[in-house]
Amino acid sequence: MKGLIYSLRLLSLRKKSPTFQNISTQVEILAGMNPMRDFFYIIRINQSMQDMSDMELLFLSILLLLTLYLKIHFSKPKKITNGYSKLPPGKTGWPVIGETLEFLSKGRKGTPEKFFRERMDKFSPDIFKTSLLGEKTAVLCGSAGNKFLFSNENKLVTSWWPRNVEKIFPTSLQTSTKEESIKMRKLLPGFLKPDALQKYVGIMDSIAREHLEINWDLNREITVLPLAKQYTFAVACRLFLSIDDPKHIAKFEKPFHVLVAGVLSIPINLPGTNFNRAIKAANLIRKELLEIIRRRKIELVMEKMSMSIQDILSHMLITTDENGKFMTDLDIADKIIGLLIGGHDTASAAITFIIKYLAELPEIYHGVLKEQRGIAEGKRPGELLNWDDMQKMKFSWNVASEVMRLAPPLQGNFREAITDFMYAGFSIPKGWKLYWTANSTHKNPEYFPEPEKFDPSRFEDNGPIPYTYVPFGGGPRMCPGKEYARLEILAFMYNIVRMFKWEKIIPDEKIVVDPMPMPEKGLPIHLYRH
Repeated sequence: MKGLIYSLRLLSLRKKSPTFQNISTQVEILAGMNPMRDFFYIIRINQSMQDMSDMELLFLSILLLLTLYLKIHFSKPKKITNGYSKLPPGKTGWPVIGETLEFLSKGRKGTPEKFFRERMDKFSPDIFKTSLLGEKTAVLCGSAGNKFLFSNENKLVTSWWPRNVEKIFPTSLQTSTKEESIKMRKLLPGFLKPDALQKYVGIMDSIAREHLEINWDLNREITVLPLAKQYTFAVACRLFLSIDDPKHIAKFEKPFHVLVAGVLSIPINLPGTNFNRAIKAANLIRKELLEIIRRRKIELVMEKMSMSIQDILSHMLITTDENGKFMTDLDIADKIIGLLIGGHDTASAAITFIIKYLAELPEIYHGVLKEQRGIAEGKRPGELLNWDDMQKMKFSWNVASEVMRLAPPLQGNFREAITDFMYAGFSIPKGWKLYWTANSTHKNPEYFPEPEKFDPSRFEDNGPIPYTYVPFGGGPRMCPGKEYARLEILAFMYNIVRMFKWEKIIPDEKIVVDPMPMPEKGLPIHLYRH
């Protein structure tokens, strides 16, 4: 590279134009710069270019482009400590933005799996490199890739979220992602273990009944997605915070949806952007939560909490870490916001697609209806669902599972390499991001024959091969909220199929993935009361 710059300087010095003599020094500086700043530096050259002839301008343009190209594409790769330098095959796309735009574009067209399938076919079915969200990324594919990442959490890799998440949740900057992940995995099982979940079944059932009676029963036409979000948000508010007042829930709901829309948006913090609105919404929600926490602390001290001690807020307030320290109020508020996002958005997407597929597949709808009517016939009028009822809903859960295979609410997630390691014969440097995706297995005919066919029987007996069906992760990294989501979804299915039949208003409504799958218009349907 130094030889090239020296040659370019000699060439420019032979020119008669003093302008070129001035520019040659600037080009040498430019070649050593960070590509992210190159474009800003070029602006500084503009004044020198005003007096140049067309030929000089053309020469300079070619010189600058050549220098940038060689700087970006022929810089020596960083050596990694284990002595290997064979990086995964693939391409990283444009400087800075990488292949992010193509990655997002495939999702918005409703075909996110194409981004991965094309690269698996071209480079390797096991692993390929790319650049997403400004980060060098290795995508691990197939069941082996899923197993490797899930099994090496906090050994070789740790959870990672894009930087804009850190800006929305300021307490995440106080500790590492690894520490936060460990803390939450120790905290949640006490709230989400089976004996605790059994108490929530009847509450979920009553919320589903009330929601359908108020928001669905009096309408001939409804749009499913926003109402599914309303249901799952009401469940989360009741079980996480013991809030059941509709007015209080509504106070949270609007800013909460603004927050969700901006969490994974482009992190440009300017007025009017989704990211800016998300930061403001998070601050508003956080302020309200801090007031709820303050009141709850008083109630706990005065022993006025008898029933709501079961909710996750009280659980966080009375739980200490290994050093006997309690979490700060701000830390609890941010964790509650994170749980509200995780406990509401994925379940609402799953419910929306369950409604979609039941409208398209009458035989599947009638199979679910038959099972749920059989459960209802064994209960007294008005009796709520219980834990044993949920265990009988095998066909209904197989249907829900097949829906999540075809339209996984969580498309994938990032990890970060915390040390250098080898995978499938390739080096993964420390600091690289890794990505697992349900799209490398869920529609792969190697694991699911006739992958586009809707077939709930895939989940009978032992079900799919381990680590091929991953809407909730897998192995040691199985989502601790999986059982919570199962109960929430089944309670909704139990009530809706016994109350209504329905049909889609837009037969071929487009599906977009941004970042979760959703019908473009929210799935409007006609309702018919049984």
